[in-house]
Amino acid sequence: MKIAMIGTGYVGLVSGVCFSDFGHNVICVDKNPDKIAMLEAGRVPIYEPGLDAVMARNVTAGRLSFSGDLAQAVDGADAVFIAVGTPSRRGDHHADLSYVMAAAQEIAAAATGYIVVVTKSTVPVSTNRKVQAAIAEANPNLEFDVVSNPEFLREGSAINDFMMPDRVVVGVETERARKVMAEIYRPLYLRDFPIVTTDLESAEMIKYAANAFLATKITFINEIAALCEKVGADVKQVAKGIGMDGRIGNKFLHAGPGYGGSCFPKDTRALARIGQEHASPLQIVEAVVKVNEEVKRRMIDKLLDLCDGSFNGKTVLVLGVTFKPNTDDMRDAPALTIIPAMVGGGAKVRVIDPQGRQEGEALLPGVEWVSDVYTAAEGADLLVTLTQWNEFRALELSRIASSMAVPRMADLRNIYSAEAAAEAGFVAYDGIGRPRIAERDAV
Repeated sequence: MKIAMIGTGYVGLVSGVCFSDFGHNVICVDKNPDKIAMLEAGRVPIYEPGLDAVMARNVTAGRLSFSGDLAQAVDGADAVFIAVGTPSRRGDHHADLSYVMAAAQEIAAAATGYIVVVTKSTVPVSTNRKVQAAIAEANPNLEFDVVSNPEFLREGSAINDFMMPDRVVVGVETERARKVMAEIYRPLYLRDFPIVTTDLESAEMIKYAANAFLATKITFINEIAALCEKVGADVKQVAKGIGMDGRIGNKFLHAGPGYGGSCFPKDTRALARIGQEHASPLQIVEAVVKVNEEVKRRMIDKLLDLCDGSFNGKTVLVLGVTFKPNTDDMRDAPALTIIPAMVGGGAKVRVIDPQGRQEGEALLPGVEWVSDVYTAAEGADLLVTLTQWNEFRALELSRIASSMAVPRMADLRNIYSAEAAAEAGFVAYDGIGRPRIAERDAV
């Protein structure tokens, strides 16, 4: 099959690379000439473990190429995937569909024969109908079908998620289009991975509902964590206990500083907006959005408490700023709320992150970027674990504590424990929903 992938962002690049690994001929298209030049030089513009190797393998095999010429890529293609961004629109938080509709217009102008137009971008319900209408109006004689094929990739695990998915969702209306999609995903059919075939609207809703539910689980356990701190329970034990129930499951029950990233924040806001526009308010989703922001602000209060009520003059070492490990994505990361509050309060903030510096330098002005935890801990008043990178899980805590001006830890990912911190010499420790050590307790 010949496939054109419009957009080389996270979704488009990962999908295009993986489709080529299935054996298809894929052209990835982007309007940014610098990005195309980077890809043609063999460099990946995003950090995703394993993506560079798979990309190189398929470029060498002649199945994968990159271009800024959409018309050339679409010409003769069996399917063209729209994988452009749908960011939150300013003012109303609705998904901005301008890039999707622009791509549809360009596809209509370039296509000459039957083609399947597949929406990979996360779009509100009825968007595929709008894409269908726009293409038909722009090119009335074109034979085409529109398919909804939302992605369910986790940043940091995207290659595995694409090759071994929990399910593939295909919203399709005609048998002709269904056969094209079956051929595209043939390697997964052969290995019996679940393929869910639905109508267009259901496929669109599945994506939003899935992300909203996962965001709800995260927010729920964060609220439980806040209560655990008040009553003396341990949220890790609580999460383990409820996660053993098959109806609940143990995933996405890790308490922390709130969710972030490219999907959950914008998709929950967009879904809430869709409900409002259809006079069917999603009160749970609206509450999730509200509570998640409150969780981030609650983290600031924790840090203030550990800094004796004021950040002014304090030196703080922050471990991790990306919204999760194994990615360089800073979008809506809790760090973007927490760190500016400390800097604005007069703290000297040192930051270390294996992949976050490239984006973080512009997003977090006023911080000092460091590369060695032990050197950066010297003279610090507070250590904050904000992203659970593997390299932060087995630190020599005693070495860190002995070099700090005042050894205090805010463990916002529950990597360590109060007992381990106390044994290492920390005089104060506060995690999320777990027993803490206050300085007055240590005296």
